[in-house]
Amino acid sequence: MTTPTVALVGASGHGMWHRQQIAELQDAGRLELAALVDVRPVEGAPDGVATFTDHAEMLRAVRPDAVVICTPPHTHLPIASDALRAGADVLLEKPPVLSLDEHRALAGVVAQTGRACQIGFQALGSAALAELVGAIVDGKLGAITGIATVASWQREDAYYQRSPWAGRRTLNGRPALDGALANPLAHSWMQCLAIMDGDPPVAVELERYRCRDIEVDDTAAMRITLASGRHIVVAVTLCGEDKIEGEVIVYGTAGRAVLEYPTDRLKLPGDADFREVSGRTSLLENLLDHRANGTPLIVPLARTEPFTAVLDVLNSAPEPTLLGGDLVVPEGVAPARTLTIQGINAALRQATERLALFSELPTPWAVRPHRVDLIKEVGDA
Repeated sequence: MTTPTVALVGASGHGMWHRQQIAELQDAGRLELAALVDVRPVEGAPDGVATFTDHAEMLRAVRPDAVVICTPPHTHLPIASDALRAGADVLLEKPPVLSLDEHRALAGVVAQTGRACQIGFQALGSAALAELVGAIVDGKLGAITGIATVASWQREDAYYQRSPWAGRRTLNGRPALDGALANPLAHSWMQCLAIMDGDPPVAVELERYRCRDIEVDDTAAMRITLASGRHIVVAVTLCGEDKIEGEVIVYGTAGRAVLEYPTDRLKLPGDADFREVSGRTSLLENLLDHRANGTPLIVPLARTEPFTAVLDVLNSAPEPTLLGGDLVVPEGVAPARTLTIQGINAALRQATERLALFSELPTPWAVRPHRVDLIKEVGDA
């Protein structure tokens, strides 16, 4: 069997992480890097690797077996569609697309071409997540009563100046949705949906807030109602106090489990403390195994449909509420300035403990949630 050729579209920024993953797999003899593509000049391309500024030109010239796409989300649908139609399998960064309409369009291309499309929620390849799901299936938590996820991060002013789509709701008439929920903290609630696989979302209540002159959320509370009536609560911020790395908390009648998903640390009922569960399956390696011997994809496009159904609510949601005054504390000077919402970490913790929104807590700055019924949308998907 010949070594599959791989191209990377979006070779700068986060694309550098993919370049490292590709290099490791090339060293192991699993693939051959054939091309790097970026709208900016590609720096540090290995000898013999072609570089391009246009993905369509690359597809015509190189004809790669697989394409890794790490470009802004609003470009995903056209680039992935072109790659699939050119005969390549695709690893597409998260979020895969930004609306159910786009999801259906991309699913149509996948079906038409018969190619594979893996989505880059790399935390779903975690051995810690697999152990948590196994504990739930084995009944170690009893009956599951609800799930929550919490994260308290910080972003400097420079983060919102990193690209033309940074902090934007739309760009050139298309969704961009570069907010905390849709981009850096999307893994948190995708983990929750994956744990509750088979129990689809039917309604969403959403509160979004911002501390800067941006069009999207840097702080949010969201409650997803599942078909079973159970809830997933998401409480996150990029204007946090002490850092909360990112936790997924599963509540059951026999106890609760906590997965710190960025670090793969897990605490199950009976554990005295967190323990690290090492091991993550590379989504690119999984895609190569799928090509070679039919190994099931870890994150096929279809698995992300509930995520996109919820993400679609952000398209219809009101503008995030602007927070300011004494509530928001600046530190440092631009572009390294940060903003902190006083008391935010306590509000995040209370929301996840009570499976509540900020507006249901003693949080004076909270506003009424935006509510959307997903039954028709998900049922028609």
